[in-house]
Amino acid sequence: MFESSLVDYFLERLPELWQRTYEHLFLMGISTGIAAFLGVSLGILTFRSSKLSGLLLATVSILQTIPSLAILVILLVLFQKIGVLPALTALILYALLPIVRNTLVGLRSIPKETLEAAIGLGMTNWQEIRLVRIPIAVPVIMAGIRTAAVVGVGIATLSAFIGAGGLGEFINRGLALSNTRLICLGAIPSAILALIVDFVLSTLEKSFQPKKKLDSIFKFQKVAAILILVFMLIGIVFNSSNASKQTSENKNGVVQIASKNFTEQHILGELMAQVIEKKTNLHVERKFNLGGTLICHEALKQGEIDLYAEYTGTGLVAVLNEKVISNPDQAYILTAKLYRERFNLIWLKPFGFNNTYTLTVRKEDARKNNWKSISDLSSSASNLVAGFSPEFQERPDGYRNLKNEYGIEFRNVKDLDPSLTYLAISRGEVDVIDGFSTDGRIPAYQLVSLKDDKHFFPPYYAAPVIRNETIKKFPELKEALSFLENVIDATAMTQLNFEVDEKKREVKEVVAEYLSFKMGM
Repeated sequence: MFESSLVDYFLERLPELWQRTYEHLFLMGISTGIAAFLGVSLGILTFRSSKLSGLLLATVSILQTIPSLAILVILLVLFQKIGVLPALTALILYALLPIVRNTLVGLRSIPKETLEAAIGLGMTNWQEIRLVRIPIAVPVIMAGIRTAAVVGVGIATLSAFIGAGGLGEFINRGLALSNTRLICLGAIPSAILALIVDFVLSTLEKSFQPKKKLDSIFKFQKVAAILILVFMLIGIVFNSSNASKQTSENKNGVVQIASKNFTEQHILGELMAQVIEKKTNLHVERKFNLGGTLICHEALKQGEIDLYAEYTGTGLVAVLNEKVISNPDQAYILTAKLYRERFNLIWLKPFGFNNTYTLTVRKEDARKNNWKSISDLSSSASNLVAGFSPEFQERPDGYRNLKNEYGIEFRNVKDLDPSLTYLAISRGEVDVIDGFSTDGRIPAYQLVSLKDDKHFFPPYYAAPVIRNETIKKFPELKEALSFLENVIDATAMTQLNFEVDEKKREVKEVVAEYLSFKMGM
């Protein structure tokens, strides 16, 4: 039954699947091609010097030890830009090690007799490399390129984290929404793509082996020609589609909306997108699931996106590094004022709900231990295991300062993706998690949020944050988004989150239904 529904789901999402596959192939193909050129060139230039080749190998080996997600974030900061450029750079850096290593090994593994014959023929050093070493080393070099390409297919899935597209977009969305079908939509094609790439390059590698029969080479050429033709056709179709789309977008204007990597952000992003599409002639480009707060904020500052939904407490404390203000109106006014002064970004009117951070526990544990507020945890914290999202652990309005304010230190704190925290606490793997007050999974998983009795958390009223240049360019945006002022209260937001997280409904469908009910749209 699951297999049947999964196939239907794949067929339903086929147009987007092709697009993401093409993006994935582009990232992997371009990065592997550039890495092959650089790696082989550097290997040829340094193979005669043990010091230079040793330094080269050490450098590319160090690059390989940096976690792929970390290097993506580092490059994001360096380039001050989301999207393809930092993703391609990261993939190129990761592909260098196997290519450089195999190039050096291949060039040095030439039989002594062959080299003596080359010297006897009076060849120069360059002729020896070009006519003897490289042809013999090609199979070994191809093995390195093959390894780099297959690894690149896997690492390219992480590129979606910084808005570079590819099959990783489905995986990121699936993790954020706890949607197994979305995860499979990205993971299965990615695995198949890795197998295809491995087969093609393996066949190419074998065709360069000595004493290989001509028919095997002809067989490879046929297979390669067919695959190249298929990929060219895919490229032509999508380039034509994109060209047509760009023409339409240029005519109507494009607004890029982003979101962070959790359900409520997807809902708010889709809410703004659908209102803009219905109230204006603008085209909306969705760049959802970009990652945490600072990635979205930097993308907005740099003009990579036009708007996204932010929370007043997050903007005030995590972005502006200001002190906590308990009064919601004062927090909003100060945040909006400082955003405009420092970043030239405009806060529009809030959606109407406060989604504050909470410490959340199982209802049965709260009843048994009489936990009602966060202070009540102080006597038990040393025996409890907490599961917190990475952002919550590092933010100034997160665990780092909360434990000092409340004097609590948990026995162990596990780093968990926001999509996994509720699952972990429901299974008893952790005892306390960071939650959001409007999260529909709190009642669904029989959990309870503890009262912030020391008023540590600021108010977190969600509102659209937009570039001032965008409003000047498209003044109709401000009027369109004004329809969302106070359109969602905490109860409604909790229900929307529940529909997506627990009932596994599509965000677009849930948002369209709510807009129809609330605003007759």
